[in-house]
Amino acid sequence: MGLVKYNNNSISAVTSAAAIPSGAMTHIKTLTASSSSTLSFVDGSSDVVLDSTYPIYVFKFINMHPATNDVNFTFNMSVDTGSNYNVTKTTTKFVGLHTESGGTAAVEYEASNDLGQSTDFQILSKGLGNGNDECYSGNLMLFNPASSVFVKHFLSTGNENRSDDAAVNDFVAGYGNTTSAVDAVQFKMSSGNIDAGTIKLYGIKDS
Repeated sequence: MGLVKYNNNSISAVTSAAAIPSGAMTHIKTLTASSSSTLSFVDGSSDVVLDSTYPIYVFKFINMHPATNDVNFTFNMSVDTGSNYNVTKTTTKFVGLHTESGGTAAVEYEASNDLGQSTDFQILSKGLGNGNDECYSGNLMLFNPASSVFVKHFLSTGNENRSDDAAVNDFVAGYGNTTSAVDAVQFKMSSGNIDAGTIKLYGIKDS
């Protein structure tokens, strides 16, 4: 088989790139905290899309820093465009951790941080420190939030500087036990403000 060579003229002659697939992940909205009590993504508000457009939505947390020491980074969902964040959830949470001193290393199931048919905010990161160099980063995947048939599954993983100087890898999963469409998601600390940090929302297309 002969070798095909291309030059500048042949490349410039290309008039359509329709056969080249676009990226599967589409950026929707970025929210940046600045002493913020909450960060909320509401479908149809401020260019947020959180509906049947995408089957999977991904929230990326970048350096979430609390104003108050030893607090939890949490989230909840809404089925009434943010009037109430109180979706009933059943969840599970476990962590892998290692202290800076090297004195403690463990994998632990955190039974006190899971939910059983509760409308409480779900903990994604527990005991987050507010030192100048302490923060939490990770992601949350929400599956088919617009479904009127199925519950709303989610998966989250992230890493934090805990207030006791431990690196903690958090794993959270569960479902919002509702067949109503979830159209808003809110994030907040269990106490005090989100001093700084960025949350980016993406939609993932059908394959």
